[in-house]
Amino acid sequence: MVDGGVRRGTDIVKALAMGANVVFVGRPVVHALAAGGQAGVERMLAILDEELRSAMALVGASCPEALDRYMVQRPGERPPRRPVQPSKL
Repeated sequence: MVDGGVRRGTDIVKALAMGANVVFVGRPVVHALAAGGQAGVERMLAILDEELRSAMALVGASCPEALDRYMVQRPGERPPRRPVQPSKL
């Protein structure tokens, strides 16, 4: 579960890839509500959805369940590598 710091669709992708089952989006909703009422929240959700789909496409995930730890690199760490599967020769 991730609660806090989510501002963009890429934040959602990173949280899901790192193992979160749930990602809460609080502050952007409050700001959108204050700025544009219900229409503002609907627009904000549409933007998040568009960013989420775009980010998933860029990492090669067709659905949120396809996201995994090997798609995220933390600052200062070497790129994560998938375990090598032994060949069937």
